[in-house]
Amino acid sequence: MPSSTSPDQGEDLETCVLRFSDLDLKDTSVINPSSSLKAELDVSTKKKYSFAKKKAFALFVKTKEVPAPSFECKEKWWKCCQQLFTDQTSIHRHVATQHADDICHQTASILKQLTVTLSSSKSLTSADKRTPLIEYLTRNHDTSAWLPDTSCFSPDELISGQGSDKGEVLLYYCYRDLEDPHWVCAWQTALCQHLHLTGKVRIATEGINGTVGGSKLATRLYVEVMLSCPLFKDYLCKDDFKTSEGGACCFPELRVGVFEEIVPMGISPNKISYKKPGIHLSPGEFHKEVEKFLSQANQEQSDTILLDCRNFYESKIGRFQGCLAPDIRKFSYFPSYVDKNLELFREKRVLMYCTGGIRCERGSAYLKAKGVCKEVFQLKGGIHKYLEEFPDGFYKGKLFVFDERYALSYNSDIVSECSYCGAPWDQYKLCSTPQCRQLVLTCPACQGQGFTACCVTCQEKGNRPAPIPAQNSFKEECECTARRPRIPSELSQQVQLPMSPEPRPDGDEDGPCLCEPQRQHYSKPPQS
Repeated sequence: MPSSTSPDQGEDLETCVLRFSDLDLKDTSVINPSSSLKAELDVSTKKKYSFAKKKAFALFVKTKEVPAPSFECKEKWWKCCQQLFTDQTSIHRHVATQHADDICHQTASILKQLTVTLSSSKSLTSADKRTPLIEYLTRNHDTSAWLPDTSCFSPDELISGQGSDKGEVLLYYCYRDLEDPHWVCAWQTALCQHLHLTGKVRIATEGINGTVGGSKLATRLYVEVMLSCPLFKDYLCKDDFKTSEGGACCFPELRVGVFEEIVPMGISPNKISYKKPGIHLSPGEFHKEVEKFLSQANQEQSDTILLDCRNFYESKIGRFQGCLAPDIRKFSYFPSYVDKNLELFREKRVLMYCTGGIRCERGSAYLKAKGVCKEVFQLKGGIHKYLEEFPDGFYKGKLFVFDERYALSYNSDIVSECSYCGAPWDQYKLCSTPQCRQLVLTCPACQGQGFTACCVTCQEKGNRPAPIPAQNSFKEECECTARRPRIPSELSQQVQLPMSPEPRPDGDEDGPCLCEPQRQHYSKPPQS
């Protein structure tokens, strides 16, 4: 953890922090350390803002630490944006130039957190009150005290399984109020590095959301630590961790950070809280509800809607029979989708599901808050837990995952098709054109003919020598981005519900990102 505040920042720290509590720190025009902001603040307040920014910068850099190779004299290196930095100057320069927005966000979060903590710390002794808050938390919450003892294991035992089928990927989340998400961030970084885990962990005042991969020994130790940690032991149980074959090889690096939300719905947790979700149904209960829904003669006239809360490229390769799968690219579009199609849900029983359950927690809370549904239910544990109990149930196709595996297979059904020839195919690949991050479904036969791009524009770009890209020049610029509305309307057309695990009948699912091309555009292979 970074060093504590300077001696002159003791008594008036609370005064400074409380003054910031009235600012809208989500507004970048306020939190951005611009000259206009600094001009409005007196010297003392600017000093405290500078202190918070330095702390945010130090915490961000710390989350990028990785062990240096044994032949190096240095104890640590840094890895960020898939680049390796061997000296502190280079990582500092990288963070300052490429992650300014992240630093501003964490600065705001630190100021807010200090406000909350200081206002609730009246029970401290007068001596403790005089101690700067960051120093107090650091001294009493040493991250090393919450790392497992691995002295009885060799490094090879902890790392073994990486790059092979002996590893494992954990998926979990826990909604619970966290007073100090930045300490949790530093602890999770140290824990994952200690166990040689890679992956992504999002932390906020509302909880934690993680997907980590490593050896089965490492993931077992990770679960044990999480279940014994006082912060989570009363909120997590072993069944909350979903497992699948994989390992550290499934992620390019370890990314741990503090955010406003542990799943990005785009609405402040203060407005839509995880504490008011839909009714949780076990996989068995959900299975019975879906069975009853599918047995109805006219499902379009039913009082029940089976709603997929995921993105279109996820539901494209796997979904529940009879579901309504919104044609949206990001979960942050889900609230706008609900608003635009609100009449669709009026007086309906809604059965919601997603990959692991976390999106349904906030998504169901948002839908409930609209006050139009009869009832809102959600699948506890998500598709992951359902497929563990019902691999040949009503979910057909693959389960999309956000790592380098792209999908998990529990049954032999293929519900999508090659974008070029229409043959059954459900294995995604990245568009072959440099700088494009779209996903494309193209079968081996079409790949052999050179059809590897997501659209005509990208295919043509791929036939031309590409300039050396700038470090931050990744953009979604191709004809895929303009092919459909950002927020689709289900009310302007008859809703077509996929009733069987057959490939979709039309090509209108393609959208602004991670989408496939229209086959009629490709009548011959590209010229080499």
